[in-house]
Amino acid sequence: MYFYEVAPTQIVRSGTDSFTYASDTKLSVGQLVRISVGKKLMNGIVLTAVSSKPPYDVKSIEFVLEPIALPGPHVALTRWLSEYYVTPLATVLQTVLPAGLHKKRREKELSLSVTARERTYFVLNKDQAAAVEAVVKSGVGTSVLHGVTGSGKTAVYIELARRTIGSGRSVIVLVPEIALTSQVVAEFSNHFEDIILTHSRQTEAQRHAAWRAALQSDKPRIVIGPRSALFMPVPNIGLVVIDEAHEPSYKQEQSPRYHALRAAHQLSAASNAPLVIGSATPAVVDYYLAESTGRPILTMDTPAVPQAHKPAVQLVDMTKRTHFKRHRFLSDAVLQQIEQDSMSGKQVLLFHNRRGSAPTTLCENCGWQAGCPTCFIPLTLHADMHELRCHICNFASRVPTSCPECGDVSIIHKGIGTKLIESEIRRLFPKLNVARFDGDAAANETVEARYKELYDGTIDIIIGTQVIAKGLDLPKLHTVVVVQADAGLSLPDYGSAERTFQLLAQVVGRVGRTSAETNVLVQSYQPTHPAITLGLAQDYTQFYKLAIEQRRRSNFPPFTFLLKLQCSYKTEAASIRNAKALAEQLKNSLPKDVQLLGPTPAFYERAGGSYRWQLVLKSPKRNYLTDAIKLLPPGGNWQFELDPISLL
Repeated sequence: MYFYEVAPTQIVRSGTDSFTYASDTKLSVGQLVRISVGKKLMNGIVLTAVSSKPPYDVKSIEFVLEPIALPGPHVALTRWLSEYYVTPLATVLQTVLPAGLHKKRREKELSLSVTARERTYFVLNKDQAAAVEAVVKSGVGTSVLHGVTGSGKTAVYIELARRTIGSGRSVIVLVPEIALTSQVVAEFSNHFEDIILTHSRQTEAQRHAAWRAALQSDKPRIVIGPRSALFMPVPNIGLVVIDEAHEPSYKQEQSPRYHALRAAHQLSAASNAPLVIGSATPAVVDYYLAESTGRPILTMDTPAVPQAHKPAVQLVDMTKRTHFKRHRFLSDAVLQQIEQDSMSGKQVLLFHNRRGSAPTTLCENCGWQAGCPTCFIPLTLHADMHELRCHICNFASRVPTSCPECGDVSIIHKGIGTKLIESEIRRLFPKLNVARFDGDAAANETVEARYKELYDGTIDIIIGTQVIAKGLDLPKLHTVVVVQADAGLSLPDYGSAERTFQLLAQVVGRVGRTSAETNVLVQSYQPTHPAITLGLAQDYTQFYKLAIEQRRRSNFPPFTFLLKLQCSYKTEAASIRNAKALAEQLKNSLPKDVQLLGPTPAFYERAGGSYRWQLVLKSPKRNYLTDAIKLLPPGGNWQFELDPISLL
């Protein structure tokens, strides 16, 4: 008889991650098994062997779920995630493992939906070849691939993957959004067979089939997907790549609130493999860490196409109404450019990072404003559905024809959203093929579903939020319009200028990739703000210098560690009382060099009928913050986030 510590995939007892079980047969660490806990059957993972029979009775393992154990580096990563993000191991396992592990399923053929790309075998240019050799030479550890938009970073990934597969080792490639997987898969499928694709739009059965294909593979494989692709148990990992590594979607919002870059660093180290993080606009924190630890920063500052022509950039000052004679929020210059492009059959992209038709609905007579009854934030008009909707809790109501306060009919809708832009463009250019891409798009209207139309230019005018600004290669695109460049600058967060800079630099990078002349028109109320001017110039070096100095002065990451604590109670008084009580306890318990900010109302103070208040802790040592988490009151009223990338 053999004995093992097994971690169930559901929380059984607070503070206890594993229990001892017996087995007639010898098992491996990482083996997935079915166990009984009380009267319930649960999935579990073998953590360690127990050398001798415990002095108490133990249950037997019911049966083995998979004959092949999870690879050692994946088991190590799972345990690290639990410890580093102070999260029960069962919660981590629910993230790492696919749902329905114990279900009997028919064997499925894995199929890839790939849009054919006219690409043949490529020859690397000087910058690309130098980057490949530098990654190979640097070996295990992180390399930052800092390549301007259009510099051909994907070609570097493909060459590194080719060498890795050739040496008998597997490759994991992370992309920030499902929308980008189709593009990256299309590129990679011209050079590799047997790519495993995973993402959240797949059914439970499809994800399970992809996971099993990885686990049971007897040859090196390439896995492509968003952050969850990191947990695909391919054998003998030899390379991990993170494309568009600056993207906030690499941070998970639910527990365990891990960051894929930190997790990938652990997985690659445990696998003795290099990690490549690529971006035209690397996160300030990641760039600083690479600089200060002497890790390679590989710069590719010329476009992959030698004759690529930089776009002509025009900045429109929105405070000067003389620029808007023909339309209230689309300047004369923008409308003139769309007219020119439509006559010559060229593609236009209008970018605006706000959904809906109008963010504010109010009464001109008495000032009443439509707000969510549970979240107390303004309701957004969705004119196509004739409703007002809350973008926090999804509460919806009919659009009022008269004011509920004074009865006056002077109801107006203010502000700009992507649906309003779409309706105005359709009205002004009725003969053009217009498509909108945002969080409200139907399943058959997503970037992924309509990628071929975007790529081949069937869509004349593209309207979208940040889902369209990221990493897409659109060869027919001629003009990019940013409807209001400074929309995110007013957010009260230490990273708002960085996110504005990144979005602008990325959206400008959708053009200027070929020898064709292209245009960028940017409308802004703050045309002289450094995040705007440097973003348009794609001047990362200058922006980084400004940002890192500001972070140093204000003591924000990378110069400190952050912990966000947030409480949620049914009454405002209870939230304030409990937040103040915890603040007092933390002041008395933590070292003097831990800075406590707050308590203050959360950015969204009311959500789902509860009031939310928060505390922010800054610490020179991360373990001080993990100590602070242990002081949180029991119960479900408090939530914490270590290393938040935003304080909103």
